[in-house]
Amino acid sequence: MVQSEYKQKKERILKLHRLQLKAKALDVMAGGMVVLLNAQFAHQNDIFTGYRVIVRHGRKETIVMVDLTNDMVKSGEAGLFYEVAKALGVAKKADIELELTSRPKSIEYIKAKLDGQALQPAQIETIISEVMENRLSEGEMAAFMTSCYIHGMDDNEVVGLTDAIVKTGDTLKIGKSPILDKHCIGGVAGNRTTMVMVPIVAAAGCYMPKTSSRAITSAAGTADAMETLCEVTLPIHEMERQVRAIGGCIVWGGAVNLAAADDKLIKVRNPLSLDPKGVLLSSILAKKKSVGAQYCVIDIPIGRGVKLTDTAAARDLAKNFITIGKRLGIKIEALITNGEDPIGNGIGPALECRDALAVLEGNGPTDLRDKSVMMAGTLLELAGKAKKGEGAAIAARLIESGKALSKFKQIVEWQGGETRNLNSHSIPIGSHHYRVSAERSGRISHLDNKMLSRVARAAGAPAIKGAGIYLHCEKGDLIKIGNPIMDIYSESETKLDMAIEVLRGYEPVEMEKVLLDSLKE
Repeated sequence: MVQSEYKQKKERILKLHRLQLKAKALDVMAGGMVVLLNAQFAHQNDIFTGYRVIVRHGRKETIVMVDLTNDMVKSGEAGLFYEVAKALGVAKKADIELELTSRPKSIEYIKAKLDGQALQPAQIETIISEVMENRLSEGEMAAFMTSCYIHGMDDNEVVGLTDAIVKTGDTLKIGKSPILDKHCIGGVAGNRTTMVMVPIVAAAGCYMPKTSSRAITSAAGTADAMETLCEVTLPIHEMERQVRAIGGCIVWGGAVNLAAADDKLIKVRNPLSLDPKGVLLSSILAKKKSVGAQYCVIDIPIGRGVKLTDTAAARDLAKNFITIGKRLGIKIEALITNGEDPIGNGIGPALECRDALAVLEGNGPTDLRDKSVMMAGTLLELAGKAKKGEGAAIAARLIESGKALSKFKQIVEWQGGETRNLNSHSIPIGSHHYRVSAERSGRISHLDNKMLSRVARAAGAPAIKGAGIYLHCEKGDLIKIGNPIMDIYSESETKLDMAIEVLRGYEPVEMEKVLLDSLKE
């Protein structure tokens, strides 16, 4: 009884505790929603570091965490870090109201998960809602990620998390069927299958509203490569209109408000290098559900240097995708592919774009063509547009007939690009380049995805579209001394020198000795 009365009294205090302050916008990013108060003033009002407060300005309000300072703001002032000032629309100075708020319900659920308890969908929805309301600190969100990493998530939790994430954003309403999608869990340099698959699928009479990512640690994401040709930042209603009209789009997912909570969870996961399987499944499938996908292919690369090196783990992940997808109403086929070396010749936005366009022209890297055709064919079979075992042949014919290329140009035009003289050779690349040649003869045994991406990024990719690497070889090739291995491209001599310096610190291309007879013409 005493505890209950104390709790009620505390709630009354919280509701009455409102302060009128002068806000001071700080042109500094805190990496989260943080307000800065004068320490002496805060203590006089029983406010301490880590407290949650509601900050109001006009009709806008947001929940933030309190930090204290002795000199950066005066008594009666509140320093608004960039994220808070932007959310409230405060440019320089303004009158604001600050109100203490109660402890989030999510805390007890996160503690329960840390203790190994499985959460109910309603509890997970509360956590995600309070994440979106900025009621949880980064530390508390990190605790949730850690609990999911340590104890795992059962299927009910994964479905619950996926549904909760979907509810935090918009959903695409195409009004057409069938809607297809694909995803790669990443780690392979090049690998621009999306740019080949979307026009194939659209040319086959299906609908593929593809939202893609930008590079985080790689030399290019699909959005970066597509941006060399056209706009990739489209509002959701334009996406819907485009897909209804021509069957497909290739846009940057970060520009549309789909599965919005996922972005916040990713920001917590990345610094910790934590990728709990259940959260990974939810992150990917929430985006698929938000675009209305009915059929989806998941690319799971395995091998040395990528996220998964173990076949058993890949098969287990594939089963999870299929099982969870079924519960979400998405028919999924998960393909375990070879991820030991890059797909295609180019690494970097323009060079990867050249590869994809060359494949659609009927040429291009064989590995990129074969993988794209295989995956597109699988999608067509899933959607009932091809009989089992015939999908790849249909996908290949759509390339050979020029229909896929024509559809790709339609997509580029709808997204504001120019296609009159567009071909794989017309895409500009860096004017400065450096050739790396073999210093001895041998057989290429390994091309390291991560190291090659680091060299390409040092050259300026993905920010500089024409920067990157063009590979002249692939795993298994016999190379003679003096043969070209790769060309590094950049838009400036300075960045090219930086890339060459990075290259000297690594060995991204490994070669094993072979008998001299093998190297004879």
